[in-house]
Amino acid sequence: MIQTPGTRVRLTSLSACAGCAAKVPASELARAIAGLPAPTDPNVLVGISTSDDAGVYRLSDELAIVQTVDFFTPIVDDPFDFGRIAAANAISDVYAMGGTPRTALNIVAFPVESLGTEILAEILAGGTSVASAAGVSIVGGHTIKSDEPKYGMAVTGTIHPDRIVTNRGARPGDLLLLTKTVGTGILTTAHKRELIGDRELRPAIESMARLNDRAAAAMLAHGVHAATDVTGYGIVGHGGEMARASSVALAIDARSVRLFDGVLDLIERDVIPGGTRANLDDHAAFVQYGDGVSPALRVAMSDAQTSGGILMSLPRENAERVLADLADLGSAAIVGEVLDGPPGAVIVR
Repeated sequence: MIQTPGTRVRLTSLSACAGCAAKVPASELARAIAGLPAPTDPNVLVGISTSDDAGVYRLSDELAIVQTVDFFTPIVDDPFDFGRIAAANAISDVYAMGGTPRTALNIVAFPVESLGTEILAEILAGGTSVASAAGVSIVGGHTIKSDEPKYGMAVTGTIHPDRIVTNRGARPGDLLLLTKTVGTGILTTAHKRELIGDRELRPAIESMARLNDRAAAAMLAHGVHAATDVTGYGIVGHGGEMARASSVALAIDARSVRLFDGVLDLIERDVIPGGTRANLDDHAAFVQYGDGVSPALRVAMSDAQTSGGILMSLPRENAERVLADLADLGSAAIVGEVLDGPPGAVIVR
């Protein structure tokens, strides 16, 4: 495809999978890394063993670094919005660990010969705008040529070694709180298929481009026990990782999870991204559905999110305080509870 003056390329037309729906299914990834040796350095405080959001390495008794990397194919057509979303998504992993993001490196794969550099410049500008809002300095990066555009960041943050938030601290009796609305995978797929317009997609774009900084501040202020951000494996998938890491079960109240307008109707029309279908297959091994959970709601609970909210496990008495701190965002909700049940089980009711 050659871009000509006056034409606007639909970035999503250049990718087979969009956003975090492009992630390798969790079960396949687990098989791929099963034979890798675990780090033996005692300063590795968080590694890959619990499928957490980022790695943490201790530099001193007072300081550790949080490291993560995330990149993906275009989930929206506007280059600036794509850059914003990719940056917010990458930075979110540091917030989910309770850290403060500091620096980032851009990661770019782009068809320069066919699209030129103007679109790439817009993508990078979008990423820079979000990084700036987060107080993150972009200090470099790496770029390769590719027929399929990809963009993201490697992000480094800082944290005190004694104040790390992981996905393995959920306790029976905790409430589960999710800070963003769900359904970005369904809506972006519908837009790619030209079943909805820009106006219907705009709320999802703004949600994906919004930093999780306030959510992180609220959870730290009110005694969070465990947290993870909800991205490509959906609320059930990332909830399952939390349940396994914490040796507990999670109960998710499907009707309490906030969904974007039109999501269930689109699912009933079979507008379901490939990543979400892969999630449904993977999640069958550990999820249990109540009789009243409709097929469409089951899909929504496994929908592959991009730059989703933080799922946190909090003492029951503190959850309402977090809701109050985030009330003006209009998207945070208590979505379930932690049970002393089969370790790793997710019950959707």
